[in-house]
Amino acid sequence: MLALLDAWFVAPFDYGFMQRALVAGLALSLAAPPLGVFLMLRGMSLIGDAMSHAILPGVALGFLFAGFSLPMMSLGGILSGLLVAVLAGSVSQMTGQREDSAMASFFLISLAAGVMMVSLGGSSVDLTHVLFGSILAVDTTALLLIAGIASLIVVALAVIFRALVVECLDPLFLRGQGVRGGLVHGAFLGLVVLNLTAGFQTLGTLMAVGLMMLPATTARFWSNRLEGLIAIAIAIAMVASAGGLLLSYHLSLPSGPSIILMAGLAYVGSALFGRQHSLSARFRRRAAPLTPPTPSS
Repeated sequence: MLALLDAWFVAPFDYGFMQRALVAGLALSLAAPPLGVFLMLRGMSLIGDAMSHAILPGVALGFLFAGFSLPMMSLGGILSGLLVAVLAGSVSQMTGQREDSAMASFFLISLAAGVMMVSLGGSSVDLTHVLFGSILAVDTTALLLIAGIASLIVVALAVIFRALVVECLDPLFLRGQGVRGGLVHGAFLGLVVLNLTAGFQTLGTLMAVGLMMLPATTARFWSNRLEGLIAIAIAIAMVASAGGLLLSYHLSLPSGPSIILMAGLAYVGSALFGRQHSLSARFRRRAAPLTPPTPSS
């Protein structure tokens, strides 16, 4: 029995590429889910998906100029994502259009432009690598960059944590304290772009948002407290990262989709059997007998 457990859960991580992939997945699992929790609480869940596509033109430009140079592609992705965020906010303010509508428009333009640039400058294999990533191909340079960005995000979140919470609950109070909500919002979107840029190497631009949003939405079925949401989301992301890598190793499956599907299975299971807002929780409430009122003396 112990030999079987070792062969399934320990032995795969004897290989260097699996170790680097695991560390990269765990680093992203620390940084991405808290951002996803705040996106969910702010009603901006789909903004994360839009931003994941917004980084594609910058990644494609970095690829055209320097090939598969992760620093250049990451720099291009950061600049592209920030530019799209600024453009969407500017269009929203100048025209009165909702910010999510402007973001959706720009993300479609960015996705088409990025795919076009990668297709013109490379092969279908290059396009697949950019869109879907390859966590098993993470080298030492990429790992250091991912770990550095993840650490920066965690530290920055700790610094602006209280302002983010207050902005979610009472933006007018935050403004009354002399803190501009726009600055907090802009800093938060910048952290989202940084995280997506770190994640594209492992999960690709199309699925980098998966490790951010799926654990966050799954945690909602288990807790109503912010601290609980963040802790549960991080734990789910870590289990999905390790489990997805093991699944891809043993069954010869693509690693990125395996990780996201593991997180997706956690979401479906939580939607069915979670403590809060799930189907089973709804049935329990319906089946619970009504307590008769206590007669007053």
